[in-house]
Amino acid sequence: MGQLDTGILPDGGKARRVYLLLKGEIAAGRLTPGTALPGEQKLAEAHGVSRVTVRRALETLAADGLIEKRTGAGSVVTAKTDEAAIAADMTTLIPQIVRMGRETTARLLSFSYGPPPPRVAAGLGLSEGQMVQTAVRVRLIDETPFSHLTTHVPEDIARNYSEADLATTPLFSLLERSGVTVGSATQSVSATLAAPDVAEALRVPVGSALLALTRIVREDAERGVEYLSALYRPDLFRLEMALARVGADGARHWEPVIGPGADA
Repeated sequence: MGQLDTGILPDGGKARRVYLLLKGEIAAGRLTPGTALPGEQKLAEAHGVSRVTVRRALETLAADGLIEKRTGAGSVVTAKTDEAAIAADMTTLIPQIVRMGRETTARLLSFSYGPPPPRVAAGLGLSEGQMVQTAVRVRLIDETPFSHLTTHVPEDIARNYSEADLATTPLFSLLERSGVTVGSATQSVSATLAAPDVAEALRVPVGSALLALTRIVREDAERGVEYLSALYRPDLFRLEMALARVGADGARHWEPVIGPGADA
């Protein structure tokens, strides 16, 4: 993928800020491969910091493989942008979850049974004393990790598959194999920063911005079958939604456009 993230941020809060801002510009494709960055003095003036601070940020970007220092040309962007990123359409989510499981690989980091955290018990509608199977996985595309997934599944469902099954088969397929018929799902999206363990698993610097997604999958109104907490690298994953303007006069509003894949 052209990136060799070190997992280390430059020393100093100002250097980290400059580093993360420039890295975000590269990840978003606003700074494309081959683009020469402004000189250290201009970057220092633009960000209100010293040249030493800028130099620290640029050195870390170079160590990550995001830029290359070239004689006579300064710092040049070398990283690929999000052209190879995984994109998920919010309106056709379930079919895409299945397809993503087939087109990417997963690495199982942990697998255990135990009592659920309070938020998970409430989300799944579990009674006191009910146990869940908790698994932590990293999903990869072309050997590069793009998501860190923590899933909680009620014990009576999870006992239908093994740790080895989860290491080789998408969870959604295992749920269906266990007799689960998904009826609905709710999902929320926010942002967070990479904690040390997540940063190591995703090969990003500690404190990097991540896309945080929480999804609760239900068989019916009362029974939850999966509670997912997912963290995504924004340079390798994006959520998309098509919208249409509908209604008349003052009642016009935006609604999601449901694509043909929704019934897949």
